[in-house]
Amino acid sequence: MGCDNSTAEDMPLVTSQQHGRTLVGSHLTCPDDLVSWPQFPEGTKSLLAKHLTKDIWEKYHDKSDDCGVSFKMCIFSGCKNIDSGIGVYAGSENSYVAFKEFFDRIIMDYHSHGPTDEHISNMDASQLNCPPFSEREAAMIKSTRIRVGRNLAGFPLGPGITNEQRDQVMAAVVEACNHFDGDLKGTFYPLDGMSEDVQR
Repeated sequence: MGCDNSTAEDMPLVTSQQHGRTLVGSHLTCPDDLVSWPQFPEGTKSLLAKHLTKDIWEKYHDKSDDCGVSFKMCIFSGCKNIDSGIGVYAGSENSYVAFKEFFDRIIMDYHSHGPTDEHISNMDASQLNCPPFSEREAAMIKSTRIRVGRNLAGFPLGPGITNEQRDQVMAAVVEACNHFDGDLKGTFYPLDGMSEDVQR
């Protein structure tokens, strides 16, 4: 991913001459603006600022994961938006492996989940402890929503996915949803091209 050809007059100074570090902030336009170890303003509280040591930067700054998502892309949002709480986005499932030393620190700090800990999934809905709503509570519920916050295996995550791949993910999800029955059955409405009537 390249940057536009902005001149020094077009944007604030990006590199601190005193320390040889890239000053972070809203003036950054793309990951390639991160030409040296990012320097965060004093008091920045993001996990990115906390864990992006010089050693981590030197180890990963010119590397990409198996999907071609660069380390700089994974940290760019948190460098541009210094008010971020975390400031880091995995570009693909492989980012957690390719940049393991860095992501392990972030995950441990945020989730208290160590590298050797295991996540146990139980998709048996009958084991959920969900007492029925009272009549008053049930009357307040008009609709529910399930948000898909991750991606399908074999596709990059948000920072690294292309528009074409987004369309492929949507097609795969729609195909799966078309097989739902009973109270899960419904209609898929793509955001692109939705009429005003359907939106209402």
